[in-house]
Amino acid sequence: MKNMARSKRRVRFCVSAAVLCVIAIVLCVVVFTNRVYCDGGFKHAAVSADSETCSEIGRDILQQGGSAVDGAIATLLCTSLVNPQSMGLGGGAIFTVLEKTGKVKVINSRETVPKVFNPDLIKLCPQNLTGGQWIGVPGEIRGYEVAHRLYGKLPWADLFKPAIRMAREGFPMPPILSRILSLTLAGAETSPLCEVFCHKNGTLLKVGDTVKYKKLADTLEVIAYKGAGAFYNGSIGRDLIQDVENAGGTLSLEDLQSFKVKVTDAWTVPLGDYIMHVPPPPAGGALIAFILNIMKGFSLSPASMEGDQTTLTYHRYVEACKFANGQKKYVLDPSFNSDSAASRLIREEFAERIRSMISGGTHDFQYYNVSSSLDSQGTTHVSVLAEDGTAVSVTSTINHIFGSRVYSNKTGIILNNELADFCGKVDHISAGEQPPSSMSPLVLYSNSREKTLVIGGSGGGMIITGVALTLMNHLWFGMDLEEAISAPVVFVDSKNSLKFEPKFNKTVVEALKALGHTVAEQKIFYNVVNAVAKKGSCINAVSDARKQGKAAGY
Repeated sequence: MKNMARSKRRVRFCVSAAVLCVIAIVLCVVVFTNRVYCDGGFKHAAVSADSETCSEIGRDILQQGGSAVDGAIATLLCTSLVNPQSMGLGGGAIFTVLEKTGKVKVINSRETVPKVFNPDLIKLCPQNLTGGQWIGVPGEIRGYEVAHRLYGKLPWADLFKPAIRMAREGFPMPPILSRILSLTLAGAETSPLCEVFCHKNGTLLKVGDTVKYKKLADTLEVIAYKGAGAFYNGSIGRDLIQDVENAGGTLSLEDLQSFKVKVTDAWTVPLGDYIMHVPPPPAGGALIAFILNIMKGFSLSPASMEGDQTTLTYHRYVEACKFANGQKKYVLDPSFNSDSAASRLIREEFAERIRSMISGGTHDFQYYNVSSSLDSQGTTHVSVLAEDGTAVSVTSTINHIFGSRVYSNKTGIILNNELADFCGKVDHISAGEQPPSSMSPLVLYSNSREKTLVIGGSGGGMIITGVALTLMNHLWFGMDLEEAISAPVVFVDSKNSLKFEPKFNKTVVEALKALGHTVAEQKIFYNVVNAVAKKGSCINAVSDARKQGKAAGY
């Protein structure tokens, strides 16, 4: 009996040991798989912005229980200090918001034409595009207000606190801002912007010098505790209008008071496993959809970027971009223009017709129906994915570098020059009209709800190039998100000339020249893409190294 008992105990021990071994093996496999799959990623939420400081502020807001919109607003307020040449309270923004239900809404607070404006303004293009007459009605803060009312969780004032502290206490001058200042303000010690960005002797602040925004800190504090109404109906608005009038602008308090934010559904485009959600005109998302619809008909894969196929793939891509240039004049404010020509940009049949016009060579300007227009720079983009699966893709701008160059010394706000975006695209403008834009904050969401990609870019006209190529690299050419964003781009400018980043494949450049493409030089590339991707339980966030950004998450 004793032997039998010992035998049973031995069997039970062996079975238990075997079960424990199996469990241990399974756990090791799961842990190892997750480690490989989520290497360098996050488990819960992430923010991708133009600077690590601002990404971390957005992440902190999410960890405090804030929504994706809360994180985005706090991140943007920080970015207005770190990269004031790109965006700020004197500009406008477009939010693309993924709700928990999977529905996607667009909140458009882009600037509009003032009630009173120079009727001959368009005739001045492309002369000096700075100064008061190019200022549109700022919509930035109204956009934040509407987005927060619809989707915010934390108190409004909490979103402003990090930026107020930075503005008042100061922070080290970032390298990117220092470089931009040296290119735009060098020798311009009399510029009003010198109040913020110069030493007392008139010399520009350098990398590492402390940047403070004392007036702007006061303005942010008032808005934080009194709400957006302080900007549009109160003392801030009155002070702002007085400074704009002194600079020769036509903006009025009535313009501020009557500004309305547009809330619409996103336009949708099938893209492989995803549905891509794009903001409707006058945003530029439809142009990206148009290019991708053309390119997906060529059945692209990683093999498309091997050997001679590489040249063929890029040839087809730049041809698609040339046709996209020909469609820009149709991407206008639907409240003042028919959107029928723009809506065809997201249709498969239109892409198929254009695809059939892409041959083995290139053509003259008229073939693509292109009108001469201006290439712009500027803007910033923030991508946010929250723990509950909701997401925000938001692009904000004051248009060109430092916008109109009009600085309100009473409020600390830099004003946009958004009306310059009409140049080359329309014959006339109307009060209340939003200018056309390349801004393309996108959300891609899979039908299975297992995958989300929140993406957008900055760089004015280069947004289209940056985002389209990143999506092609990531979705079709087998690159991970960081590789897809950092890969050198070819930009097709408004004159259909090809401009290559310095590290672009020289063999392909020469081959495209041989096909008849015109190549031009570009000193600085402003294309910057920030994205957050989720697949299963793993989140990967990448901020473009071109602007020295870094994502943050937890």
